[in-house]
Amino acid sequence: MPKGYLVHNALIINENKRFIGCLKTNGLVIESIYEGTISESEQTKGYEIIDAKGNYLIPGAIDDQVHFREPGLTAKGDLYTEPKAAVAGGITSYMEMPNTNPPAVTQNLLADKYVIAQHKSLANYSFYMGTTNSNLDELLKTDPKQVCGVKIFMGSSTGDMLVDSNAALNNIFSEVKMLIALHCEDDPMIKIEADKARAIYGEKVPFSMHPQIRNTEACYASSCRAIERAAKYDTRLHILHISTAKEISLFRNDIPLSQKRITAEACVHHLWFCDEDYEKKGSLIKWNPAIKTANDRAAIREAVINGKIDVLATDHAPHTIEEKRNTYFNCPSGGPLVQHALPALFELVSQGVFTPELIVQRYCHAVADMFQVSKRGYLREGYFADFVILKPNNPTKVNADLLYYKCGWSPFDGDTFSTTVEKTFVNGHLVYNDGTFDESQKGMRLTFER
Repeated sequence: MPKGYLVHNALIINENKRFIGCLKTNGLVIESIYEGTISESEQTKGYEIIDAKGNYLIPGAIDDQVHFREPGLTAKGDLYTEPKAAVAGGITSYMEMPNTNPPAVTQNLLADKYVIAQHKSLANYSFYMGTTNSNLDELLKTDPKQVCGVKIFMGSSTGDMLVDSNAALNNIFSEVKMLIALHCEDDPMIKIEADKARAIYGEKVPFSMHPQIRNTEACYASSCRAIERAAKYDTRLHILHISTAKEISLFRNDIPLSQKRITAEACVHHLWFCDEDYEKKGSLIKWNPAIKTANDRAAIREAVINGKIDVLATDHAPHTIEEKRNTYFNCPSGGPLVQHALPALFELVSQGVFTPELIVQRYCHAVADMFQVSKRGYLREGYFADFVILKPNNPTKVNADLLYYKCGWSPFDGDTFSTTVEKTFVNGHLVYNDGTFDESQKGMRLTFER
């Protein structure tokens, strides 16, 4: 067995720098990273050598919002299939949401998910603790060193996970000291617009109406209330999947991330699609909150660039294709994204929207910093060897036959990306190698320096 890997001739993108250099692993962790070429003596020290000439080498992405559906919703996805797709897409760690069946709203149910992932997940993992109107005692038992955060749905959710009691929200915001992640939409406002659409179209509401039903004002009103409450109680608040230009005014870029008490996330679909795409994609791009106008998309992109939006994510949320073929009110929101998130983001690099350094900052470094993830998110000596080799100028068409999602479809079907993921290392293990997997080693539970 080799001592580890020595990757050389790579274009390394890390900590806002790019250079041709080498990365050496010692099994689990990064042993060294340096500019230049390998020496003859290093070539004989038992490392498996990978020549990455012409390719990017970046830290593994950390996705702070995915729905992998296990337990209970495993016809859509599970903690084997979706992490497998994630590592094929260069995502080495994920933070998964609690709206499973049953939902993770007690410490015992949360612990059950960690046991499942320990045996099945090819990527590193953490799980949010879920909130209800009545589980404050369970929330306060959550170990901040072992759990990424607490999730509140202030917009539509399943079962008992919509928190709409002011008293419950006040208690959560004032007493929970760890990061609270929010889905912000105003349900009463959405219901009014949904009733209007139903009165016009019956059950055959066109999917292009989705951004009118779940509109800017519903997002902005909910985000405003959340931020006002967080300011009152000095809550560590993270607002997920910003979808409107108007909301961006609520966030700051005049202080460093380490000083922010309120942060924001942008998702790949809100950066890629706009309302003009409903005509072609229809239900396949129905998400909550909705994909909105090209102006909203442009404003979100600019906020990622200028730092008002702090991190990138997918909100990966698979449903079966049969479910997505339903009429508007019977069609669930969400879609699978993790396998092509990095290729889509690097396509925006090709289009001149972002730089590779910015993607690494927002999808790797900033997520690690914001959640205080222990020894991940950077290429540094002594950090876990989570990294990705990307091949640019390698046009690849998204094809259903090459998807690893259990649901078997992608909103990117038919699109061509010029950058592909060639290799993904998780904890020093080459788990994905140009279409093949080595599943002999599973991912690890994330820990947090809090």
